[in-house]
Amino acid sequence: MPGVVCLALVGLVPTTSAQAEDYPFRDPDLPLQTRIDDLLGRLTQDEEISLLHQFPLPVPRLGIGHFRSGTEAVHGLAWTTSPADGVVHTATATTFPQAVGLASTWDTDLLHQVGTVVGDEARGYHTTDPGMWGLNLWAPVVNLLRDPRWGRNEEGYSEDPLLTGAISTAYGKGMSGDDPFYLKTAPTLKHYLAYNNEVHRDTSNSSVPPRVLHEYDEQAFEPAISADAATGVMASYNLVNGRPATVDPTLDSTVRSWTDKTLFNVSDANAPANLVDSEDYYDTQPEADAALIKAGLDNHTVNDNNPQPTIAAVKSALAQGLLTQEDIDTAASHELSIRFRLGEFDPDGGPYAGITMDAVDTPANRELARTTAGEAMVLLKNQKNALPLDANRTNSVAVVGPLADTTYTDWYGGTPPYTVTALDGITERIGAGGTVTGTEGVDRIALKDPATGKYLSGGAGESGAAITEGATTADATAQFDVFDWGSGIVTLRSAANGKYVGYNWSGFANDQAQPNGWFVQQQFTIEDRPDGNVVLKYAGYESAYSWAPSYGKQYLTIDANGALALGAATADTATEFSRELVASGTEAAVAAAKAADVAVVVVGSQPFINGREDHDRTDIGLAAGQEALVEAVVAANPRTVVVLQTSYPDTITWLQDHVPAIVWTTHAGQETGHAVADVLFGDTNPAGRLTQTWPKSSQDLQPDLMNYDIISSGQTYLYDTTKPLYPFGYGLSYTSFRYSHLRVDKKADGTLRARVDVTNTGRRTGDEVVQLYTHQRDSRDPQPVKQLRAFDRVSLDPGQTTTVELSVPVADLAHWDVTREKWVVETSAYDVLVGASSADIRQKAVVQVKGEKIPARDLSKVTQAQNFDAYRGIELVDRSKESGTSVQTAAGSWVAFKDADLDRARTFTAAVAKADAGNGTIQVRLDSPTGRLVGTATVASTGDRYTYATVTAALDDGRGPGKGHGQGPSHGSLNGRHDVYLVFDSTVRVGDLSLGS
Repeated sequence: MPGVVCLALVGLVPTTSAQAEDYPFRDPDLPLQTRIDDLLGRLTQDEEISLLHQFPLPVPRLGIGHFRSGTEAVHGLAWTTSPADGVVHTATATTFPQAVGLASTWDTDLLHQVGTVVGDEARGYHTTDPGMWGLNLWAPVVNLLRDPRWGRNEEGYSEDPLLTGAISTAYGKGMSGDDPFYLKTAPTLKHYLAYNNEVHRDTSNSSVPPRVLHEYDEQAFEPAISADAATGVMASYNLVNGRPATVDPTLDSTVRSWTDKTLFNVSDANAPANLVDSEDYYDTQPEADAALIKAGLDNHTVNDNNPQPTIAAVKSALAQGLLTQEDIDTAASHELSIRFRLGEFDPDGGPYAGITMDAVDTPANRELARTTAGEAMVLLKNQKNALPLDANRTNSVAVVGPLADTTYTDWYGGTPPYTVTALDGITERIGAGGTVTGTEGVDRIALKDPATGKYLSGGAGESGAAITEGATTADATAQFDVFDWGSGIVTLRSAANGKYVGYNWSGFANDQAQPNGWFVQQQFTIEDRPDGNVVLKYAGYESAYSWAPSYGKQYLTIDANGALALGAATADTATEFSRELVASGTEAAVAAAKAADVAVVVVGSQPFINGREDHDRTDIGLAAGQEALVEAVVAANPRTVVVLQTSYPDTITWLQDHVPAIVWTTHAGQETGHAVADVLFGDTNPAGRLTQTWPKSSQDLQPDLMNYDIISSGQTYLYDTTKPLYPFGYGLSYTSFRYSHLRVDKKADGTLRARVDVTNTGRRTGDEVVQLYTHQRDSRDPQPVKQLRAFDRVSLDPGQTTTVELSVPVADLAHWDVTREKWVVETSAYDVLVGASSADIRQKAVVQVKGEKIPARDLSKVTQAQNFDAYRGIELVDRSKESGTSVQTAAGSWVAFKDADLDRARTFTAAVAKADAGNGTIQVRLDSPTGRLVGTATVASTGDRYTYATVTAALDDGRGPGKGHGQGPSHGSLNGRHDVYLVFDSTVRVGDLSLGS
């Protein structure tokens, strides 16, 4: 979410002597519900309804001050907004690796420690300003990383639900504390549900078949909720099967079923208003708010810090009979339950009230940040043991590349108390006895207007100045470093003051410390012209909005005052400049590499530019300029190591083929440089493992980012059969490990227990991530190629052997049976595969599991149309605004119901809605979309997408419609077991169907 714009003034309201009468709600010895009921009974209607808003009203007469839900904490305490002016304020707090890096540790114990620090630091900040720094933390993000083009990839953990569940549970447990009742903080899982795209995210529909919904997307959220490691979920912006997630009824029916604890579910920013505005799902806000509350969402994040519009809308909904008082009481009690557990109403503030700012940025926290950054790094390649570097024999190192001497933050990161860059860390590690040369490897240019002979220049001071055409020589104020981030996007950094050039809504200035902000106004493209000159195009994100000054005029010109301005709609009408090369970044990098024993090239992404919230990626390739830099350095010094720092998988096939050693890290926070040096010089033996599949090229990804059906499309390691660049779970080590003696048995409690001996056969102590996968050999339904079921990160000394025990409950082998809408464990042989990655299986066993056999489909019973087995050209949509899912068809589309017993079938019946005028047809065919036609139903317009009518068609078994039924056995081709295909010639919605007598 983009965050809240403004907050109310905060702080607890002192209790007067009259208020010190020990109200029952302040008695911690009373049952929780008793305390909640007592407090609710003391509130006015407006006060109670305000509890449904992010900023409920304070109640001075009861000694209740301001409260807020939502403080960002995805990989450390991050940010909130000022109660005075609505400006975003980041916390200066311990900054850990981005979430995808945290998961790359595969270390749940470590993640519990990280979560503990985040919770402690949130408590510390809370003591300084309880209203601004709330204890309801909006983290972790558990959306599955099914496609690396998703702009928010860095916020999630993995493409695998089990790993995501384990990491989120550990992180959430650390944040929430270990008291059985009280909460240190209240983590909220983001973003429920099936959310992996940013383009039109508030209006796009995630069409998710039942198996994918139950087996994949929901499984990312259930573990932390069921383990009481999170206190609720945030509803996502998107539509799920045609219904806005903000009013998804499974927020109540499904999510709350995962725990016996009370949950507090919240909306994303402005999502309640989206229901009426961009989504146009309800006509009025009272209707929308009523639906939201009844669906199981307890909190409105809307209208900044002002709860009054929500109070008015909910009161109107009550007056119209859209809500009952019981609905309000229920939602309000959900928020209060969390506040009570946070200790807010206890006389002493609860057991965590004593945590202060002394918990922030401690030496232990700094050490944990360094350890975590090191554990998160993944060794992708290490040809001929190019790593680790021998500090005693490495006298000189060239540290080059655009990320060599910077540590970037991201949208959901806080302000690190300090930063250590790769250049810093390597310089410190080499010490005084060695030589470290650093250069960023970027070109320094000057831009001269041929018409005037003058250069673009900025200010030399710390605050910079407007970019104008005035300098007659290319001095420092007229020189700019060009950073290539791919897809033609560059940033320009002033040589005069080290600040980036950015747009400030009226002009351009060199006054930005880093590319940042919601609109990232520091982005440009430099386009060549036929005469050899160039023009500048502004590429800030807000230029895509029609209300922005940049909209329609993105090319740069010189205005009447000589200032750089947005003045042209096309390149032909832009001001042309000659591009003068002041210094070649590649030449500087090559010179440094040639003179050094080892070259370390640090390349990668910029977190605000290469995809981010509200902006997906179009490709995942390394920027062309950066890859060219690597090529030049490798040619200059064959002892080259690449440190790749990105927030997502990259297509780096050339690097894999030509670079001796590659280390990947996400943007790893304040201790990045120390961790890089620790890994390169062997002080840390890398054991990070990839949590996503890395494809060889962007062409290996699904063409459509919006295809959420991972089963039919073959997405993620679960269903993808193509060979990737690096598989899920992959990562190398400076030592080696042998797996032996796999034993698998079934325990009395119905758990499969696998034990395998793992031996460190190398010369270094190291960690190995032992991974257990299963594959179901026989099934009615398509099954994963393999699926992670358990893992353990173990540390072994050279020569040491340990027995790793991994357990898999047999119940976890179940999949969703669409024919009966239930979980089922099928009788089958299951391969148990143990190894170092999903593609590096070292030991195998086979176990026989006795479950059940899924019977033939019984289509004589009413069957939801969404429970098909295969399809083409359809979309899943809402059956009504309140509940249910239908299949929306198009001309030429079809759905299939496999292995159906048709012995009793004589009539096809379906509930169908058709908004368009005219008639359509549904053909019933056997065994293929073009198979035998056994019936045709005519569908007339119902006038509305939510108005359903029943259509029927007699079925022909080969001897005429209706014959051979009820007159003894029939031998027509309709009898027996067949795959049934429904073929459509128009757009209709099908809710349910049957083939009965």
